[in-house]
Amino acid sequence: MEKVVVNKIIPFSSVDGPGNRTAVFLQGCNINCRYCHNPETRGMCTNCGECVAKCPTGALSIENKKVKYDSSKCVSCDTCIHVCRHDSSPRTKVMDAYEVYDMIKKQIPFIRGITVSGGECMLHPKFLKELFTLAVEDGLGTLIDSNGTIDFSKEKELLEVSDGVMLDIKAFSSEEHKKITDFGNEIVLKNAQFLSSCGKLYEVRAVIVPTLYDTKESIIQMGKFLKPLYEKNKFRIKIIAYRPMGVREKYSHYPVPDQEYLHELAEILKNYGFEDLIII
Repeated sequence: MEKVVVNKIIPFSSVDGPGNRTAVFLQGCNINCRYCHNPETRGMCTNCGECVAKCPTGALSIENKKVKYDSSKCVSCDTCIHVCRHDSSPRTKVMDAYEVYDMIKKQIPFIRGITVSGGECMLHPKFLKELFTLAVEDGLGTLIDSNGTIDFSKEKELLEVSDGVMLDIKAFSSEEHKKITDFGNEIVLKNAQFLSSCGKLYEVRAVIVPTLYDTKESIIQMGKFLKPLYEKNKFRIKIIAYRPMGVREKYSHYPVPDQEYLHELAEILKNYGFEDLIII
C-alpha cells in the first residue's frame, strides 16, 4: 500500500464539494502558481531545522537528524511555515490509505463524502484509488481537486471510484498559463475534454488575478471552449477572486478584483449558456 505525505486533514468542510465533507491535503506540487494560497503544501521538508529554532512553544525538535513535531505543544501560530524557505511544513505526516481513512471514518455519518487536494494529489493516483475504494464501500462520495497537469485518461481505474474532478483552468492561453505556473496548459484542456466525455468533470475553476494575466480574455476563450462540453454534461464553474492572504510575499502585490468585475465575468459565461456559476 502506497504511503504519501499528508499536509492536513480537515474533518468538516463545506467548500470542497457538495455537502459536508472531509478534505485531505497531500504534500507536494508539480507546478509553481504565483498566487498559490497554500504555498506550504508545495515542497517536501528537507529537515534543515531552521523552523525548530523559531518555534515559540517548543513543538519542534531535531531527532536522528529529522524534524520531530509534537502536536500537544503546537498552538497553530504557523511560524514554522512562515520561516520555511522550502515551501513546506514540519507538521506533515506519512500515511497510507488505511491510516487516512481511519481518521475520515470518525466523521461518518456527519459527512457526505471526501475530497482530496494538495499540493497536487494526482501525483499519487495509486493512493487515491486505495483511499476512494475504502470510502465508496461506506457509501461516501469521492472528489479529486486537481491542477489538471496529470493525464487522467491514463487513470481510468481511479475514475471508476471517483465521482468527479474539480479542475483548475488557471488561464486559457498556454503562454499565460506558463507565466502563472511555469508550465503550459495543453494537458489541462485535454483533461477537461476527456473528463467531460466520461461524465467526470464536476467543476471548473478560474482564479481571477488582475495584471498577472488577461483575465477577461481568458474567461471569454474558456467559455467558448467549455460550451460544447457543458451541453453534453453539465458541470459547475467557480470564479474565485485572488486574495493576498497566505500568498508568498513576492507574489502578494496583485490587486484584488472587486465584486462588480467578478459579476461581469460571470455574465460573460452566462451568455454562453452556463447556469451553475459560483463567485467567491
